[in-house]
Amino acid sequence: MIKFIKNFRKDEDGAVTVDWVVLTAAVVGLGVAGVATVSNGVDSLAGTIESGVSNQTVNGATSGTGE
Repeated sequence: MIKFIKNFRKDEDGAVTVDWVVLTAAVVGLGVAGVATVSNGVDSLAGTIESGVSNQTVNGATSGTGE
């Protein structure tokens, strides 16, 4: 029983798993923070592009059946 307890104390497999979980959570958190930071700017830019494209006319284009 004492040998089992000594081996259990020396075993670091669980600690490595915890390290990876913490590291993965940090990477996901940074990703979410990055998306939250740029989302307003992207929405604004998309609206500007939409306005610019919708106000354009194409010369010589016809609408309808394509004949």
